[in-house]
Amino acid sequence: MSKKRILFVCLGNICRSPLAEGIAKSINEKENLGLTIVSSGTSSWHEGEVPCEDSIRVAKLNGIDISQLRARQVKMSDKELFDYIIAMDRSNKENLEKMGFTNVRLLGEFANYGNRDVPDPYFFEKFDDGIKKVYMMIDQCVKDLLERVNNGSL
Repeated sequence: MSKKRILFVCLGNICRSPLAEGIAKSINEKENLGLTIVSSGTSSWHEGEVPCEDSIRVAKLNGIDISQLRARQVKMSDKELFDYIIAMDRSNKENLEKMGFTNVRLLGEFANYGNRDVPDPYFFEKFDDGIKKVYMMIDQCVKDLLERVNNGSL
């Protein structure tokens, strides 16, 4: 069986998708799943930047270091490179589909979240509370996603 490749996508690639990437890479390493895991954004606004401070902090509180990640914009070549394209919300999914991606799924499809969008923490009244809630949702969804990828049910 060939090595599976997963791309997590949000808007700027500085908060939600780097968290998903960091969580997935941590699980991948601990469970020796042999997956390739990357994240990116649909926009180029933050290209080359590190994840936002709050995402780095909440990941670190959960034993994951995402400080070495750098934002990258989705490339057209990603269509052929990745087996699973996982969008954080419907807007990201629509943007990817407008670019011609056909295999896009919402992260909120997993872990019984009923296809909910992973909310952008920048729109929470208190960012700190928002990033913790977002982290919990991403963590649960990523665990379910990787389990399904690993057992071949996805």
